[in-house]
Amino acid sequence: MPEVQFSEKLITFIKFIPVFLVSITVHEFAHAFSAKKFGDTTAESQGRYSLNPVKHIDPVGSLLLPFLSFFSGSFLIGWAKPVPVNPNNFRNPLKDNAIVSFAGPLSNFLLAIILFTVFVILQKSDSGVANIFYYGTAFNIFLFCFNLLPIPPLDGSHILYSIFPNKFTAQWLNIGFMGTIVLLFFIFSPLWKYFIMLINTILNLFLSFAAMR
Repeated sequence: MPEVQFSEKLITFIKFIPVFLVSITVHEFAHAFSAKKFGDTTAESQGRYSLNPVKHIDPVGSLLLPFLSFFSGSFLIGWAKPVPVNPNNFRNPLKDNAIVSFAGPLSNFLLAIILFTVFVILQKSDSGVANIFYYGTAFNIFLFCFNLLPIPPLDGSHILYSIFPNKFTAQWLNIGFMGTIVLLFFIFSPLWKYFIMLINTILNLFLSFAAMR
């Protein structure tokens, strides 16, 4: 009977799935948690105040796009279903909404530090497992930078409006589906390579810090 063989890339992808799901779940839970702290329970009432990844999975951003981007050889791209937030429930809508919006990317940056610490510990004993944590570090740095882009519906667009509340940023924030079109244009534009360079620069800073120890 012929032996069934799986490519190393497929095995790596399967191993990375838990890290991917944890990363996007932590991001969305950070939004829900901080929103509740500021008085908005919308996410909780809709069942999104949870660390259960199933609650946050987006069919395209959490399943299709990560699979396609990983096996195409490009930088892994993915996101979760956005947590609903109602700024009208905040005591200070502009300030609180900026903090809630930043909480998601910040959680990914902190998770990147944790995953990188595990990578540094494991790399000398088990390089196979260590690589998963390295990929997780890179992915969370990506989520941190990507979500801070001031393009709707990303967190950066909400932060932009909270800092500069005027009719122009309000219109930009509410362009709806056109925001996704703009985002796709950015991803497939020459500017994308500079964005990836930014991520690699941050990742190299992490590696440089580890080498100093």
